[in-house]
Amino acid sequence: MALILNIETASTVCSVSLAKDGDLLTFKEQNGDYSHSENLTLFIQEICRQADIKLSAIDAIAVSKGPGSYTGLRIGVSTAKGLCYSLNKPLIAINTLEHLSLSVSKNFKLHPDSYMNSAIPTLYCPMLDARRMEVYCAVYDSLNKEVIPTAAEIIDEHSFINLLKENRVVFFGDGSTKCKEILFVNKNALFIDDVTLSAKNMILLSENAFINKQFEDVAYFEPFYLKDFMVGKSNKQ
Repeated sequence: MALILNIETASTVCSVSLAKDGDLLTFKEQNGDYSHSENLTLFIQEICRQADIKLSAIDAIAVSKGPGSYTGLRIGVSTAKGLCYSLNKPLIAINTLEHLSLSVSKNFKLHPDSYMNSAIPTLYCPMLDARRMEVYCAVYDSLNKEVIPTAAEIIDEHSFINLLKENRVVFFGDGSTKCKEILFVNKNALFIDDVTLSAKNMILLSENAFINKQFEDVAYFEPFYLKDFMVGKSNKQ
């Protein structure tokens, strides 16, 4: 049982939540741009003020470790590590796709009027936008156990074809929109729109990690970037 600060900055969403014993106390988040460096510490201060809790009272700090935006992850992890150092608190790292999947799998129910075969298993594929037709994705079962590990995938008409033969696959996340036209032709592919990352969905995973003492080495922990940072060429002469 613990008081845990959760930090999510792997996408355009800057989100923080405060939870006690696995229950949400308060949260604050904003979506739309990459202003994490300006907002993150302010959001943390605000939710602590709302909960009337001092940062020093927190038992652990959990951060979304990736994959995702290189800059967003760097800001979130740097902030989490700085707090852990200054407050002498343990660091918990949560797979970004795992908590995105949990946000859908724990509540998903097939509509009674759906044409889809209710007898086949349902799998969940969270997708984060990379570039062009590439996404960061993984596949989880109904218990949110990993079926296919995190990878960077270029999506085409052959993607997930074998998986979709015997499973219903639910696609969601900000990378799924650009894949919809290609994958939706398969009758077992289902898309859920407007599913975004949120520190609220890290709470169960971070609480379990705390109970099991699954802590990171603060000195050596690095985000799970999945791919090397690519620097674009300048157009300036």
